Amino acid sequence: MVGGRPLFVLFGSSIVQYSFSNGGWGAVLADIYARKADILLRGYTGWNTRRAVQVMDKVFPKDSAVQPSLVIVYFGGNDSIAAHSSGLGPHVPLDEYIANMRKIAEHLKSLSEKTRVIFLSCPPLNEEMLRKSTSSIAILSEIVRTNETCRLYSDACVALCKEMELKVVDLWHAMQKREDWMTACFTDGLHLSEEGSNVVVEEILKVLKEAEWEPCLHWKAMPTEFAEDSPFDLVSSSGDATVNPSEWTVHRRIPWD
Repeated sequence: MVGGRPLFVLFGSSIVQYSFSNGGWGAVLADIYARKADILLRGYTGWNTRRAVQVMDKVFPKDSAVQPSLVIVYFGGNDSIAAHSSGLGPHVPLDEYIANMRKIAEHLKSLSEKTRVIFLSCPPLNEEMLRKSTSSIAILSEIVRTNETCRLYSDACVALCKEMELKVVDLWHAMQKREDWMTACFTDGLHLSEEGSNVVVEEILKVLKEAEWEPCLHWKAMPTEFAEDSPFDLVSSSGDATVNPSEWTVHRRIPWD
């Protein structure tokens, strides 16, 4: 890690991998924390909790000299896909999903006393949009996802986090607070549009602001890197001083709190 800045890791499936694309929530967080922390992407399209448990020691080795300050975890959308008759595929039964998420949480909590964890639960689906978007992918067998199954896995994730006293963003309910969520929040009925990602960012920032963590990981509470005044900054209109731009946020379309 360059410069010893706090490290935030995003760990999960395609909802995480694609979070740096098309105004995604990972890219937004990287912008918000540009002078605060490093955002590291560890998202893998198609992955479920079985794959996550297989590799979590490699992604998060306990003997690493640097441990993350925050890990944001999303798994469940692929686990909730209906089982394939062959026994292959990403489906994971609900009980096993819960057990795997528990293993992930326990591993992350063991990394260091300062490593904080936020889980994201399954968001809802636009089933009709999703059917249209996946029907053209000839190389895949039929993928059966339902909004109701996503709700079951979301509720299980939220319940587990409550039991383990973990922070969680209930995306299934948060997305549906928008009346136009079915059309506004997705690119294909499953993956998040810029508007859908904005919901994720808002909810994550809310958790970070309200969490009684020491140190606080909300961006406004964290020190700004190289915030000191410099004679090499832009010159003020008076011409006799410089202006420190280290806290400027005027470039952001959304004034994140």
